[in-house]
Amino acid sequence: MTKKEVTKSIPKLFGTDGIRGTANQFPMLSDVVVKIGQAIGVILNKQNREGLSPLKKVVIGKDTRLSGYMIEQALSSGLNSMGIHVQLVGPLPTPGIGYLTRSMRAHAGIVISASHNHYQDNGIKIFGPDGYKFAEDLEREIERLVHEDELSKYLPSSDHIGRTKRIDDAQGRYIVYAKATFPLEYTLDGLRIVLDTAHGSSYKVAPAIFEELGAEVIQIGKDPNGTNINDEVGALYPAKLAEEVLNYRADIGISLDGDADRVIIVDELGRIMNGDHILGICALFMKKNGLLKNDTLVVTQMSNFGLDKAMSENGIKLVKTNVGDKYVVEEMKKNGYNLGGESSGHIIFLDHTTTGDGCVAALSVLAVMKQMKKKVSELNDFIKDVPQVLINCRVKNRTNLSEIKGYAALVKEVEAELNGEGRIFIRYSGTEPLIRVLVEGFDKIKITEIAERLANFLQRELA
Repeated sequence: MTKKEVTKSIPKLFGTDGIRGTANQFPMLSDVVVKIGQAIGVILNKQNREGLSPLKKVVIGKDTRLSGYMIEQALSSGLNSMGIHVQLVGPLPTPGIGYLTRSMRAHAGIVISASHNHYQDNGIKIFGPDGYKFAEDLEREIERLVHEDELSKYLPSSDHIGRTKRIDDAQGRYIVYAKATFPLEYTLDGLRIVLDTAHGSSYKVAPAIFEELGAEVIQIGKDPNGTNINDEVGALYPAKLAEEVLNYRADIGISLDGDADRVIIVDELGRIMNGDHILGICALFMKKNGLLKNDTLVVTQMSNFGLDKAMSENGIKLVKTNVGDKYVVEEMKKNGYNLGGESSGHIIFLDHTTTGDGCVAALSVLAVMKQMKKKVSELNDFIKDVPQVLINCRVKNRTNLSEIKGYAALVKEVEAELNGEGRIFIRYSGTEPLIRVLVEGFDKIKITEIAERLANFLQRELA
């Protein structure tokens, strides 16, 4: 067997956004997490980064899930056993760990979070010293070390075991960083914001960011208890936020997910604005002010055709990647673009951050409102969505779609029915046991029927 074949046979730990699974089930088991920590330690010990201390250190943050305590200790134990020093910062948004990893000159940063999933799940996201997520080859090496290597042979002597300590002012550091992305000549005085922090990692830092800039903040989703993160609140459930925006006659609603790397906005009329609208508003403003590099916006295949049309009409080129914010970031870095994201609400401003940051994205929209002296509904109106239907089907098997009997014929049939007036896009989720069926077109009744037909077929075949 060749080396390439051996690599392919190693069980995967990483999906599209780190490692994820149900707590106390593989791979989110304490003993496995210890090994993951050790594997990260082995990789860091082999690296010699110019400008960084030879004393290897890792920053670890988390969201508010009950299992975060268990995973935090297991990771720290594995890293310490390899001589790595650990700095725990407690609940902090995912982008905050990317920022702290760079600013503290750490060799890596780790976020313990399953993002928008319910509390039973948890996950591990890893950042390199540059604040960007670990490259795929390093993820594969972690998998190899965990599954195939004898990690005990890498253990240092007992007098070189690492230490773990807590950093008490990490939240304040992130608050200052996020506020610095808002134009210095403006404040949020006079604005009323309804803020949904999903009982998650931003429940303390997000209100402070907006309040310190002068806004009146009404917060919901602010009482984490370990089991209520993302529970009918946050970016996946914006209906409650829309209701509260109208109740309080607020100027804007801001909804973050559990680890605050994505955001959904509600305008003062109670209309929900997804990531496409946020990207469109920011791209148009940046282009008009000469700030949008190469006049290009990077999005994924899930973005609405309405965004394509609005950008084209305003001289902005759209580049589309596979679904997943890491693919968006890769494209941006490769070709020098500075704005990109997903319709789900991951918005990446590479001038400010290395990953999606819900607070920074919200501040960017607020900055456009202030500088253009417009309500958010006025900014929102120039993008007209083409109807989309998205159905998520729970699956047991991830069979290659091309191998499913009758699938290709069904796709050809529905594409003929759309007759160039829409599109279909089907993919497996990288973070959950789901297959996502997206159908887009001008006739809502027709695309709903097509989406249901495709979903029912796939449900039967993959159950």
